[in-house]
Amino acid sequence: MIEKAIKAFKNGEIVLIYDADDREGETDMVIASQFITPEVIRRMRKDAGGLICTAIHHDICSSLDLPYLVDIFSYASEKFRILRELYPNDIPYDEKSSFSITINHRKTFTGITDRDRAFTIKKLVELVNEKRYNDFGKEFRSPGHVILLRASEGLVKNRQGHTEMSVALAELSNLTPIATICEMLGDDGYAMSKSEAKRYAEKYNLIFIEGEELINYYLEKKA
Repeated sequence: MIEKAIKAFKNGEIVLIYDADDREGETDMVIASQFITPEVIRRMRKDAGGLICTAIHHDICSSLDLPYLVDIFSYASEKFRILRELYPNDIPYDEKSSFSITINHRKTFTGITDRDRAFTIKKLVELVNEKRYNDFGKEFRSPGHVILLRASEGLVKNRQGHTEMSVALAELSNLTPIATICEMLGDDGYAMSKSEAKRYAEKYNLIFIEGEELINYYLEKKA
């Protein structure tokens, strides 16, 4: 199934990735960010309904000097005491959040529309592909409406979140290792069940993969 997922990813299709029963127990819609369109953003917000984020490979984050948000809070906590109290040291399924900063492209208006978010993400991929890392501040402003996630070094070797799995899939597909993701939510107020996510995949002819399968495949290829 992973080979089918890689083929679909290369073709610019959405792939559904379920992490694990003992982690978040969530399915994310995932697409390689170089293929993002306003239509994909619309589908994610309407059919998935979770938080639309863009996950970035550790090496790219280092080149851009993108920090983890918790590190920003840590530095700022010397001035703002409340930030010390907000440290996420009680996440039941993880050690550290992958959240980084939020951005809008400077040529967007509010930044929240489907078109604005797709434009911001597309321009981020273009900047990275052209290795214009020093132009990041010239092209983007923060805060914004595109939420950036910083993938851990080693990807799924060190952390098995959707951030790392989506970037790993992009890497396996020989695409720019940036992926846009969104959690799928159910109508009952909880995460969409795995069985319902599978039915959605079948209905719309999308590939559904288990996180464990992707992780094992990646580790085998990158051993």
